[in-house]
Amino acid sequence: MRDKQFKNLDEQLEIFKYKGLIIEDEEFAKTVLLRENYFFINGYRHLFMKSANNKRYIEGTTFEELYSLFLFDRQFRNIIFKHLLIIENNIKSIISYQLSKKYGYKESDYLKVKNFDGAPDKQRQINDLLKKMKRQIRVNGGQHSATSHYLSNYGYIPLWVLVKVLSFGIVSEMYSILKLEDRLAIASIYGIDQETLTNYLPILANYRNLCAHEDILFENKTQRFIDDTRYHSLLNIDKIDDEYIYGKNDLFALLIIIRQLLTSTEVKNLILEIEKVLNNLEYNLKSISIDKVLDRMGFPSNWKDIAGIEIGD
Repeated sequence: MRDKQFKNLDEQLEIFKYKGLIIEDEEFAKTVLLRENYFFINGYRHLFMKSANNKRYIEGTTFEELYSLFLFDRQFRNIIFKHLLIIENNIKSIISYQLSKKYGYKESDYLKVKNFDGAPDKQRQINDLLKKMKRQIRVNGGQHSATSHYLSNYGYIPLWVLVKVLSFGIVSEMYSILKLEDRLAIASIYGIDQETLTNYLPILANYRNLCAHEDILFENKTQRFIDDTRYHSLLNIDKIDDEYIYGKNDLFALLIIIRQLLTSTEVKNLILEIEKVLNNLEYNLKSISIDKVLDRMGFPSNWKDIAGIEIGD
C-alpha cells in the first residue's frame, strides 16, 4: 500500500487545480487550508464532482464555493447540536423524574436489577448497563460540582443529578431496558409510542456525538431507519417502489424526530435558523444549485412546512 505523503500548502493547491477547481485568491485559499485542514475541506468535494466516476470538478467550481459548503455545514451542525442538547436534557429530566418518583432517589434504590425489564434476554444488557452507570459514578462523581456536592454531603447521588454525567448513549440504552410501564409513561409525555421512542433515542445520540466531534453532517445517513410518519404523508414526500425517498435515514428523518420531541416554538426557531444558513449558502453557490444540497440532505422542497404541522393535526 502506497504511503500518503505530506503536502505543503502550495502542493495542496496544485492538487485542487489539477482536478479543475478554480483558485481565485491563492493566499486566501492557503490561509483557509492552514487553519481548517486540507483533508476536512476536501471532504466536501463530492457535490462538485462531475460524477461518481469522474473525479474532476464541474466547470466553473471555485474554492470559495467549496469553502462555503464547509462553512454551511459547520453552521448547520451547530444549529442541530444546540437543539439536540435541549432534547438530551429533556429526556434525562423526564427519565430521572419517572424513575426517582417510582424507585427512590438513592443509587442503591434506583440501580436495582428488579427495576428494569424482566425479560430473560435483557438481563445481561441490564447488568452491563448498571455496571457502566456505577463506573460513571466512581469516575465522574467527584469531577462535577453537583455530583461531588451530593457525595460529600449526603453520600449518594440522586438520579436527577447523576444524569448530568451520563452520556446520551447510556441514557438511550437505559430507556430501552426499562419496564414497559415506565417506557410507556415516558413516551406518553411526547405523545408517541414507546417502540418509536426506543428507535429514536439511539439515532439522536448518534447525531449528538457526530455534531460534538465536528464530522460532516449535511449528507450523513444513519444505519437505522425511522418508520413512516404522518409528516411523510402530510408533506406529500415522493415515493419510489412504495418507499419514501426522503425522511427515512437522512437529515430530514432527524428533523421529523426533532419535530416530535421539541415544542412548536422551538421547532419554528430551528426552521428559521436552518433557512437562514441555507439562503446564505445558496447566495454563494454558482456551479451547482441549492436543490442539489437539499437532495443530499434528504430535504424535500417543502421541508419548511414541517414547522406548521402541529402534533395533533
